[in-house]
Amino acid sequence: MSEPSSAAAKAQAEAFPDGTTEYKPLRKANYALDKVHISDTPMTLSNWHKHVDWLNTTFIIFIPMIGFISAYWIPLQFYTAIFSVIYYFNTGLGITAGYHRLWAHTSYKATTPLKIYLAAVGAGAVEGSIRWWSKEHRAHHRYTDTVKDPYSVRKGLLYSHIGWMVFKQNPKRKGRTDITDLNEDPIVVWQHRNYLKSVISMALVFPTLVCGLGWGDWLGGFIYGGILRICFVQQATFCVNSLAHWLGDQPFDDRNSPRDHVITALVTLGEGYHNFHHEFPSDFRNAIEWWQYDPTKWMICLWKYTGLAYDLKQFRANEIEKGRVQQMQKKLDQKRSTLDWGTPLEQLPVISWDDFVDDAKNKGKALIAIAGVIHDVGDFIKDHPGGKALITSAIGKDATAIFNGGVYNHSNAAHNLLSTMRVGVLRGGCEVEIWKRAQFENKDVTYTNDSSGQRIVRAGAQVTKLVQPGASADAA
Repeated sequence: MSEPSSAAAKAQAEAFPDGTTEYKPLRKANYALDKVHISDTPMTLSNWHKHVDWLNTTFIIFIPMIGFISAYWIPLQFYTAIFSVIYYFNTGLGITAGYHRLWAHTSYKATTPLKIYLAAVGAGAVEGSIRWWSKEHRAHHRYTDTVKDPYSVRKGLLYSHIGWMVFKQNPKRKGRTDITDLNEDPIVVWQHRNYLKSVISMALVFPTLVCGLGWGDWLGGFIYGGILRICFVQQATFCVNSLAHWLGDQPFDDRNSPRDHVITALVTLGEGYHNFHHEFPSDFRNAIEWWQYDPTKWMICLWKYTGLAYDLKQFRANEIEKGRVQQMQKKLDQKRSTLDWGTPLEQLPVISWDDFVDDAKNKGKALIAIAGVIHDVGDFIKDHPGGKALITSAIGKDATAIFNGGVYNHSNAAHNLLSTMRVGVLRGGCEVEIWKRAQFENKDVTYTNDSSGQRIVRAGAQVTKLVQPGASADAA
């Protein structure tokens, strides 16, 4: 199916308003929306360079390469290493606690000093402005795993990790999002308009000055505290787009790709519990258990106690547990669907008592009737725990009482096994035929279905399981 024209898409959007607005760059755009975008043309040997976003490629590939090559000649000093790790953590928080949880999801509110700090160290991570980053991330959540997802893992693990930035994307194909709140935030707008200055200052100049003025390691501060730290922060953040959609479990929903895994959490300052995050995106936490690694959550809590953060949002525990239980039930239903529960009663033929007896005694079929259902036990006689004689004695007879405590009160496993041996339903036997007729006539019959619509038989609720009436006291 062809994509709708831009005019048709715009008309549809106006007819059904969804609260979103088109992305309008604050700076002059270097592309024309009415022309064929390079990403919509095949990549060839003659035009491949036009598909590459050279600005992004320079920041995330070429400059880090220069840093790794330079590290061969520039020794890493102890204090520079300590500072680089500390600054790595701070610039990482600028993305996870700032760009992501504060601005993209508004999962908590921050005071102006905290906003300035997060905007500054976020620029030091060199991952775009708050405005741009949050717009892309909101589109990712709204259109997860679709063609409108800017970094959909469905396009490939490497594409979701880095390819979506290395290669140009058609802005017309990206999902619409509302960033009105970001346009009204003066700190966000200022950082967006002065992004290049912010990056140079916080990503390169600041670490160079700290290490240079602090202990005379100017080059070390530039290479290790600047270039290489940027590389590691970027690659860690990119793992949220790729690894968090590929590795781990899906305890809350498996309809889309987000997953939870401790390895991703360790790499991304706690952003690895991504299945939870996509289900409850406005929650300021990614990890909800005390033992799960989420330093971003811990820092937000610390800021709350110091008065820098407030209005921390949390989904109700009841709603979270409902999602968890529903997913557990879905997995259980999927497992149940692979098991043999016997032919459903409504699909069995109705057989008269005389035909049942005749088939058992004159045609050599090992048939027994239990609760009005006819079972062929021929292949089970030799394996019967009670011996061949006992089960053979019930052939051609109604063994309901024998099976339900007359001789032995059979286990749940025995009832389950018996259900796989069904071959028919006795006419008028133990109301089973009446139940079947009610099914056919769409009358009110109580039964339970799983999440995929398949009938569930609970333990102890098998049709062959009958409760025996208690013995009455003898007359005096």
